[in-house]
Parts: sequence; structure tokens; C-alpha cells
Amino acid sequence: MDRESLGVTDLVEESLAAWQDCGTDLPDLGRRYSPREQAECEQLADECLTRVETVMRDLRRRKLAPQDAQARITAALVELTTCALDVQDPYIDWLLGDRFGGVSTGLARQARQMDSSVGMIDILQAARNAWTACGIQALLGLAPQLTPAIFAYSMLYPYSDNYLDDPALSSDVKFAFSLRFRSRLRGDRLPAGNSREATIWSLVDIIEAQYPRDRYSQVYESLLAIHAAQEQSIRQLPHRGDSAALDILRLTFTKGGTSVLADACLAAGHLLPHEARFAFQWGVVLQLGDDLQDVLSDSQRGSRTLYTQDAARQPLDRITARTLHFGRWVMTAMAPLEKGEPVLKRLLQKSSQLLLVRSTAGAGALYTPSFLDNLQPYSPFRFEFLRRREQDLAARKREYAVLFEDLIRSHSVETRPRLGTFRIANVLMRQ
Repeated sequence: MDRESLGVTDLVEESLAAWQDCGTDLPDLGRRYSPREQAECEQLADECLTRVETVMRDLRRRKLAPQDAQARITAALVELTTCALDVQDPYIDWLLGDRFGGVSTGLARQARQMDSSVGMIDILQAARNAWTACGIQALLGLAPQLTPAIFAYSMLYPYSDNYLDDPALSSDVKFAFSLRFRSRLRGDRLPAGNSREATIWSLVDIIEAQYPRDRYSQVYESLLAIHAAQEQSIRQLPHRGDSAALDILRLTFTKGGTSVLADACLAAGHLLPHEARFAFQWGVVLQLGDDLQDVLSDSQRGSRTLYTQDAARQPLDRITARTLHFGRWVMTAMAPLEKGEPVLKRLLQKSSQLLLVRSTAGAGALYTPSFLDNLQPYSPFRFEFLRRREQDLAARKREYAVLFEDLIRSHSVETRPRLGTFRIANVLMRQ
């Protein structure tokens, strides 16, 4: 079906060149919020979160049916989303509820059917990836749905990526596994060496069943590309003697870009050049957002990223401004995606920008006061509010996980609960 190469090397070089061309002054990010408007948004956010907590309490006390609980949670989080992202459109409720409904819980049920021991943290990590793939489906004019291939690729994260990222394992062990995994992605029928490999091999089987290798070469090119980037990222971890020779910028772009490029290939089977370009570049933005968000924890554990590297020398003002410029440049690549709804494009643009702004708020000690003062008006929430609520939500993480478990157990597959908005709530507060 497709023999056109994705041109990963060209995508890396194009993105790197755009990054170098980006300025290091704070860009105009659009709407500015007055302190009064921020206070109003904060009040609404607290009201929405209080409503969610009330639903959780009533659900635990059996005062509320699971179907009613999910509907009320969805309504509260959609209201929070439309306020925070300044996107007022009936399409948002339809998209987040009806079209994306069931992605998270559907993935959770399938994961538990495959492996009853898989943890909720791993499931939520996989769900995050599935949401990205479903977002690409919507941008390409496809119905957002959890296909077998999207499920399988999303579950590869907790089973393979986290294993390769585990600092407790030696590099030799990781590279030995990685070599076997690469062979399986190439189509070799290796016998599984242990239960982990057996699960990973079965996930690759699922992808092969939906996308035969002789017809969908881009799918497997993308999987091998993200795998190669993951192998390189092993050297980012602490206590690696050869990490000083790493090109952190190139590795960051390659890892982030190929991850979402694979999402896009698994969402559509085949990508046109402009579709591959946006998927790759969007992946870079998400990777930059993740790394900026984790700059404090990465610094503490000695992991090298663009931001920990820069923070060791100077305030993060300039590199963060460049990141914001780059993010805005990437969003222009959505223009040729003519089948994507305009409001969906606006939603992605706003949420990507808010991710970067919110990540900056969480690491305020690494910036000059003047930079934070100039950036804060672009946020619908004051930075101190974001920091406090992030701490509050982190303290309640276990309770939210229990809620999610209860809703998974309480619904049959046919009910397709509308829990997709949990992903948006994570974007707004803490992923």
C-alpha cells in the first residue's frame, strides 16, 4: 500500500533548523488576562474541582450511580477546559464527550484483560498516548477511536519504555533486551525469553494483524525510528559515563518527534508528507513540554535534558522563550490538515501553549522575576495558584486513581463512559 519513506532524518533536520531560527525574547502569545480575569478563572477552577470531589465522595458512599458520576465529572471538566483554553464552542463537548468517550476506560479494560497485574499508573500513561493518537485521527478527518494498533502501541510504553528507562538496570541488560525488541519490530519471529517479552511480542502481533507488513511499511519504519531514539535516550540517564558526548538537542527532537510520528502512522496507516511533518513536530513540542515540566525532578536525579543542562548555567528565560516561539511555529503546520475542524486546531494550539506556560510556573525558581512577570498575564491562572493546586492534586492522586478503578469496574463495555476529559484536566493542572 505504501512504500513512501517518512523521511525521519529530514524531519529532524527541518525541526532543528527551525529551532535555531527561533528568537529568545518572549513572543506575543495572544490574549492577556488581567488579574481580575485570572481571579475569575481561578474561582471557576476551584468550583469545578469541588464539584468533582463531591461526586467522588458521593460515589464512594454509594449515593451516586457510576453513570451519573461520570456525567457530572465530564460536565465540570469540560467547563474548566473551555474557560482555561478560551475556546467556547459546542464542538468541544461533543468532541471530548461523545467522540473521545471511552478511550481511557476502553484501554484500561483491554489492558486488564491482557494482564491483570498492570498498574493504574501504567494504564494512565498508556491512555495519554492513546489520546494523542486519537487527536491525530480527528485532525486527519477520521473518527477518534481506540483501534487495536493504537491500544498495542500505547501499551508498549509501560512494558518497554519504562523498562529501558529504569536506572536500577544495567545498560548491558537494557541493550540486550533492546536488540531483541528491535529484531521483533523488524519482523523476526523470536521466541520470548520471559513473560515481559511475551507480552511485548503479543502487542507487536496485534499491530501486525491490523497493518500487514507488506502493505504498511511506514508503520514499521516509524516503530523502528522511535525504538532507535529510545536506545539513544538510555544514555541520558544518570551515571552514564558517555552522556557528556550526547547531542541532547538532537536526541530530544528525535525522541519526541518519532514518538508521535508513530502515533500518526498507527492512527492512519499511511501519512502524506505534510501529515508526517505535523505529527513529528507536534511530538517535539510535547517532549519539550514534558522535559520543561520535569526540570526540577530531572535535575535532582541527574538526568540530562535541554532544560537541566541550561539551568546549570543560567536562568531558563531564553530557552523557554525559544521553546514558546518554536511551539507557535509548529502550530502553523496544522494549516494543511484541511479535514481537521478549526476549533480542534485552536484547542490543540491553546493546550500546547498552556502546557509550556504552566510548566514554567512550576519551576519558578529557575527564572528571573521579570520573565515570570511578563509571562504570567498570558496564563488564565496566576502562577502561585497553579503551584498550589498542583500540590493539592498530587496529594489526591491516589484518590483519583481509586475513582478511575471504580468507574472501570462499574461499567460494561457498551456504556462507553465519557472520561476523556481527565486528559484535559491533566493538561490544565499536572500531567
